[in-house]
Amino acid sequence: MKLFESVPNISEGRNLETIDACVRAAEQCGALVLHRTSDPVHNRSVLTLAGSREALSDAGVAMAGAAMERIDLRTHRGVHPRIGALDVLPFVPLREATLDEAVALARETAGRIWDAHRIPSFLYGAAASTPLRRNLASIRAGQFEGLDARFSRPQWRPDFGDPRAHATAGAIAVGARDILVAFNIELKTGELAIATRIAREIRERDGGFRTLKALGLRLRDDLVQVSLNVTDFRATPLYQIVEVVRRLAERDGVGVHRCELIGCLPLEAVQTSADYYLQL
Repeated sequence: MKLFESVPNISEGRNLETIDACVRAAEQCGALVLHRTSDPVHNRSVLTLAGSREALSDAGVAMAGAAMERIDLRTHRGVHPRIGALDVLPFVPLREATLDEAVALARETAGRIWDAHRIPSFLYGAAASTPLRRNLASIRAGQFEGLDARFSRPQWRPDFGDPRAHATAGAIAVGARDILVAFNIELKTGELAIATRIAREIRERDGGFRTLKALGLRLRDDLVQVSLNVTDFRATPLYQIVEVVRRLAERDGVGVHRCELIGCLPLEAVQTSADYYLQL
């Protein structure tokens, strides 16, 4: 059996009943829930699922419905950008599967979500219909509150659905990609400008590492975060990112508080960083 991964991001990190309902929706479709994590400051949960093409497509449709029934983005607040109740739905090829098959799975699932729940979707990553939509950050610009203004522009009509945001569930970014590592570095300062500057210096779109996406976010009055998506952990090892961020933060007399992994990562990524820090 060909095996795929899906990493749905849900715009709820505080209400356990809502998060559990989304997990049950996936499990009832035959998807294996490998990992779940929730963050109340981001107000966001990330699930890691594995399964067949059919199971993950069914799970995506079911989770979109469960999130739509329980999350109202008109009252949602959190530090992480979002456009939808089920905000992001990427598909990743694993055993014997190809990226082209993940693209087909993303397109099929986005169409099914529109048919079942009338929630529009943008396709991103390898599934993007135009280069403008390859980058997830571009799709989320303006967030939920700016969706209708965005839909009014011809270049931002949804790939599936009418050009109108769902009243409470917004829209969904549905995509296909290779394995990604979601990784955060927390800094011992309350100055958001420091995290934002570091994110700008290291991310691909501003001339930094070609395989890195980064945002600066405030967690508390005394703690900020460089939030990272590592799209090629071999080209940009985690230890290298940590040490570069450490040096950049030291310019402002700021230290690293801790690092945080969101979801799963390949064992090779752990071994590479362990080898570096243990000097093996």
